Order: sequence, then C-alpha cells, then structure tokens
Amino acid sequence: MRARDLLRAIMREPLKYYVHTQEGSHRKMKSAAGYPDLLFSFHDAQTLAPGLVRKVLVKDVGLTPEQAIGLLR
Repeated sequence: MRARDLLRAIMREPLKYYVHTQEGSHRKMKSAAGYPDLLFSFHDAQTLAPGLVRKVLVKDVGLTPEQAIGLLR
C-alpha cells in the first residue's frame, strides 16, 4: 500500500484525522473523532509493508485488527 492511500484512509470517517502541522514529509495528525495524535512521517509515494500499515492502525491509532481491515476496504 502506498503511504498516500493510508493517509486518505485515516482522513476519512470514522477516524477523521487532519494535518495539524507539517514539516516536509512529517505530518502531525489530530483526529476530530477523538483518536490519539499521530505522527505520519512517510513520503506519499513510499510503499508501506502490510505489517507497518497494521502497526499504524492497530497500535498507534487503537483500532482492532478487524476494524483496520474494514477501514482499508
């Protein structure tokens, strides 16, 4: 999965993340839905391994594995 696709996914409902501040490719993300703050530090065209995508969604954001899979569909 490309980083820009993951960024689009976390900016949609139900997570509603938005870019709070940005310096280069480092984006500090906040959630309007109350999820924890997130540092998204990937270049848009970078390919992310499935384990890294899972880590961001499950450990950093706090979703269950089932919710993470549903978000990406």
